[in-house]
Amino acid sequence: MLDYIEPVFRPPSEWQSLILQVTNGCSWNQCSFCDMYTQPQKQFRAQKLDKIEQDILAAAASGYPFKRVFLADGDAMSLPFNRLKAICELINTHLPQVTRISSYCLPRNLTNKTVAQLAELRQLGLAIVYVGCESGDDEVLQTIQKGETFSSSLAALQKISQAGIKSSVMILMGLGGVNLSEQHAIASAKLMNAAQPDYLSTLVVTLPLGTQRMDRAFGGQFVLPDQRGLLTEMHTLLSHLSLNSTIFRSDHASNYLVLKGVLGKDKPALMAQIEHALQGMVPLRQEWQRGL
Repeated sequence: MLDYIEPVFRPPSEWQSLILQVTNGCSWNQCSFCDMYTQPQKQFRAQKLDKIEQDILAAAASGYPFKRVFLADGDAMSLPFNRLKAICELINTHLPQVTRISSYCLPRNLTNKTVAQLAELRQLGLAIVYVGCESGDDEVLQTIQKGETFSSSLAALQKISQAGIKSSVMILMGLGGVNLSEQHAIASAKLMNAAQPDYLSTLVVTLPLGTQRMDRAFGGQFVLPDQRGLLTEMHTLLSHLSLNSTIFRSDHASNYLVLKGVLGKDKPALMAQIEHALQGMVPLRQEWQRGL
């Protein structure tokens, strides 16, 4: 129905959403662990507003009762406030049945947006943003060339919360390799404790195109923790988390062990699951069952 510049990525929870490609690629695109937007056709650019409107009109003409819209690609929130406002208004006008608009969001995307502006976008339907914090550890973040810090991530998450928008945060297990595993887990927990996100998801670093970029970033061979090391890292993360009512999911295809619950009430049960897995009492995903 719509003409996309492939590949297009979305969060798993947006599988029923209309994917509206308002930008192409990622404006940062320097993270050493990420190969999502490295193809030549994925060079970052903002989509013209008239093309976005044409796509919205095409979606409306299809007759499909879309309830949700996901603003792609990886960096839609990099658009200026006025452009985002215009897009949300077009969605409200032509797809009035839509009840939720969402987007990926890099912390830096919000530096030049005020809480009042974000609150206005919330009133126009922007209900949730997916924030790839990846880690709360400044050494890990610097090594992987994330371009963010503990402080910049926390400031963005607090701004999102103050605007009444829900946040879904992603932490990448194994991102610090073997050597930085423990500090990565502890600092990530510290960041989450300070931010208290609505949702928290953990994925395992997956490098389908090889480790060369991570090797260069780490100044030598990047060594991902093995299965036991990843479970230990997850146990460390959970043990340091002090969350009040965050929905937690570690069910992405990249994970060996599926974990679901609400933190903190389910923390003891989740930690027990990991402990049982470390003891070989819980079946884990086989390599062929895992994916990006």
